[in-house]
Amino acid sequence: MNFELPKLRFFAGRIVFWFGLGVLLFYLLFPFYWAIVSSLKTSNQLFATPISYIPQTPQWSNYASIFTTQPFGRFLLNSFLVAGGTTLLSLLFGVFAAYAIGRFEFRGRQPIYYAMLAVTMFPSISVLGGLFVLIRGLGLYDTIPGLIFTYMLFTLPFTIWVLTSFVREIPSELEEAAFIDGATPFQALHKVLLPMIAPGLVTAGLLAFIQAWNEFLFALTFTVNENSRTVPVAIALFSGTSSFELPWNLIMAASVVVTVPLLVLVLIFQQRIVAGLTAGAVKG
Repeated sequence: MNFELPKLRFFAGRIVFWFGLGVLLFYLLFPFYWAIVSSLKTSNQLFATPISYIPQTPQWSNYASIFTTQPFGRFLLNSFLVAGGTTLLSLLFGVFAAYAIGRFEFRGRQPIYYAMLAVTMFPSISVLGGLFVLIRGLGLYDTIPGLIFTYMLFTLPFTIWVLTSFVREIPSELEEAAFIDGATPFQALHKVLLPMIAPGLVTAGLLAFIQAWNEFLFALTFTVNENSRTVPVAIALFSGTSSFELPWNLIMAASVVVTVPLLVLVLIFQQRIVAGLTAGAVKG
């Protein structure tokens, strides 16, 4: 009997663990599953009773409709340009800033570092008015470069913070060896540090891309025409006289299309992302 009790506890713990894991996965995946199901229904089927969790006659034409009823392809391209440009510039400036903060001693280093982190604590709405005046003054209103410029206000400090932690984890002896061999600081950064902080680059870059891809408030405020409109704003501007008359099936189809690129990026770089998120957690 004494031997059976630990076994019962073990199996009970495993059952509780797998049950909790199943509930968590259901909670996380069901909204996306329901978006896919809704995107394959007609408008009438969405509000029909009883609720159908599996579409009987999938309406694949909904996905074609989002591209024919409006220039959705243009909106996707705009989002790629804005998110990609924001990510590349954030990584470019973030690498140099992280190298300077993580490796060199200079007056005001810590206050500058903490000031950049403090920027990320402000809600977007609190800086919207000032950014609007600045963007108009620079002639960047209703342009893709203007969106990239505003998005970097939040992606760049986070990128610097992530990359600085990676730079500080790398032994300085590696750079000193490169300097002895005649390398310049730029060569040491390019040849020594960059390959070693690759997981951090992928992690910071992907998170910056996701943040820029999903951003709505700045895109809504700083764009007025279709030439620079991004997909979050395009989805929000689907026409309808009331919430029940909105083409929710097309909205769901557009949401699925917008989510797929992010899923593909995560699947491609998943190993790098895990390495980046866990780097420095365990020291040997």
